[in-house]
Amino acid sequence: MKRFDDLPKSVKKAVRYIKQEATMEQLNSMEPLLLLMIGKRKQELLMKKVGNDNKK
Repeated sequence: MKRFDDLPKSVKKAVRYIKQEATMEQLNSMEPLLLLMIGKRKQELLMKKVGNDNKK
């Protein structure tokens, strides 16, 4: 896993916000969205990898 310092500035800001300022209500509304977007991106990357593997 990347070190925290190597992550993009926007991710570091989001993590800092979640860690220091977010209320329970905000966390509850952010969590499903973040999990959904992470899952979608992982799926895209897996499909791209499978597509590249089939071309070989």
